[in-house]
Amino acid sequence: QVQLVESGGGSVQAGGSLRPSCAASSTTSATYCMAWFRQAPGKEREGVAAIDSDGKTSYADAVKGRFTISKDNDKNTLYLQMNSLKPENTAMYYCAVSVYGWCSYKTSDYGYWGQGTQVTVSS
Repeated sequence: QVQLVESGGGSVQAGGSLRPSCAASSTTSATYCMAWFRQAPGKEREGVAAIDSDGKTSYADAVKGRFTISKDNDKNTLYLQMNSLKPENTAMYYCAVSVYGWCSYKTSDYGYWGQGTQVTVSS
């Protein structure tokens, strides 16, 4: 059983930055894909960024060039550096651990989820 605890969300104005983090209770990042998803009110959960067991990253088109996913295997911690934030980025952000070493944005591929951290961007 893996427990994930997110922190680092908050409220910022458009153009600002946030860096949520996700602490895992056990060593997972060296073996499995880890990802960030987000869910806005009334919308489905969607993938934002992912990093596989080899450190290869992928991003949703909407955040490419503005968001950076990274991990610290020694600390079992996942990060999401979010720059140039826009009001449409407002959502609950969740970290997740896949059951596979490779990454996808299918929520069904992820066996463990954090409780989420709220990101609110005002115009």
